[in-house]
Amino acid sequence: MEASDLKKKTIKPTAGQLKWLTQGLTQPGGKLPLFDENGQRVSKRTVESCLEKGWVQPWFANPIKPDWQVCKLTQPGRDILKEKS
Repeated sequence: MEASDLKKKTIKPTAGQLKWLTQGLTQPGGKLPLFDENGQRVSKRTVESCLEKGWVQPWFANPIKPDWQVCKLTQPGRDILKEKS
């Protein structure tokens, strides 16, 4: 497989994923918010997709809302953001 083929297969985050992931850069430990700037819960689909791609990892169980996944950025998540800047 050639380098150009590998580039084509690189998974790129969506605009929504990028927006959410970027918020972890300024938080202690890379913690990602549960809510967006309008007070709406971050899409479960966004969270699950980023978990599957290895850009985030679970941080701790949320005792108040166990179905809400508290996540933090991983190094691959930070790397994908560096590529976008």
